[in-house]
Amino acid sequence: MQNYRGKIRLVIKNYPYKYRDYSHIAAEASLAARDQGKYWEMHDVLLKKSPHLDRNSLIQYAREIGLDVKKFTESLDTMRHSAAIERDKKLAVSLDLYNTPTFFINGIKVIGNRPYDYFKKIIDEELKHAKK
Repeated sequence: MQNYRGKIRLVIKNYPYKYRDYSHIAAEASLAARDQGKYWEMHDVLLKKSPHLDRNSLIQYAREIGLDVKKFTESLDTMRHSAAIERDKKLAVSLDLYNTPTFFINGIKVIGNRPYDYFKKIIDEELKHAKK
């Protein structure tokens, strides 16, 4: 993203896996952390600590990354972001998505983790077309 500052935009959608016990609450946790400006810190912790994503573990992670734990816990317990997560899930279904992560670069679907150069090639080509 830093190499393309002002040229591209990253939009993240949640698609909790329906067969994972804690996927929805983990999505809630990432958005609750975003509310406090620490989305990426929580994102990284969730990936590192998975599959330990139960409520108590999430609260501990919030503490570890310096969140206001009371606000974080309240957000989890009220499922504050549930409507947004459900909206994202409906979008994923409408796009016929089955894998995460899935990326779209100007409509080009990229499934799974890929090396930086893979994305760079697509982005550079799309930016070239955008200038025409």
